[in-house]
Amino acid sequence: MVKEIKSGGAGKGSRRLAVKLRTAKGRKIASTRWLQRQLNDPYVAEAKSQGLRSRAAFKLSEIDDKSHILKPGMRVVDLGAAPGGWSQVVAARVRSGEGGANVVAVDLAAMEPIASVEVLALDVTAPGAAEGIKAALGGGLAQVVLSDMAAPATGHRSTDHLRVVALVEAALDIAEDVLAPGGTFLAKVFQGGAGQELGSRLKRAFAKVQHVKPKASRAESPETYVLATGFRGSRAEPFEGS
Repeated sequence: MVKEIKSGGAGKGSRRLAVKLRTAKGRKIASTRWLQRQLNDPYVAEAKSQGLRSRAAFKLSEIDDKSHILKPGMRVVDLGAAPGGWSQVVAARVRSGEGGANVVAVDLAAMEPIASVEVLALDVTAPGAAEGIKAALGGGLAQVVLSDMAAPATGHRSTDHLRVVALVEAALDIAEDVLAPGGTFLAKVFQGGAGQELGSRLKRAFAKVQHVKPKASRAESPETYVLATGFRGSRAEPFEGS
């Protein structure tokens, strides 16, 4: 039985005392700031209390609470799944393992098993990646493709943006191959959204495209998510209009 994941409540109730760290010998200032932020993040604490693998689970939960993209019985592909926070949410909401529900979690990094989730160690940019995912889906098509993939930051804004866009494009390549008509694509993007070229491609392939930023995303973070619904079909042809 998959436990339902709750999205609300983080940071509510009794106030938590802030934790301050001194810059330890051998630890960079940036690392100290990251650790302090983690220790004082209410979503991190709430994730631990609910047995979730990452605070990112609350981002997907918030998006789904509003947009209702996950329904019982759906087949879902989770790209860039490690450590598994999103897959936990998906498995709970589609009731994976019951009826026709099927969740495939894909990542290059090693990932601990999750009940009723098939984990694939796979490079989404490699030839044949879509075929491997289809096989894991049992030969059928998915109703939802998710991507929380992000490239390691270099500190160079333009370079980081291009690397993220490349990952979104790779995720979209997969989505166009494995999504059923009418399906949904949700992917992490940065710095103002998908960009003109990628945005145009999404509008050709989907009936509706919007950007969403859940409250669980840190305010200072440039991340947002592109949510595309109403997939027009494999490798959709260009259409007139926006």
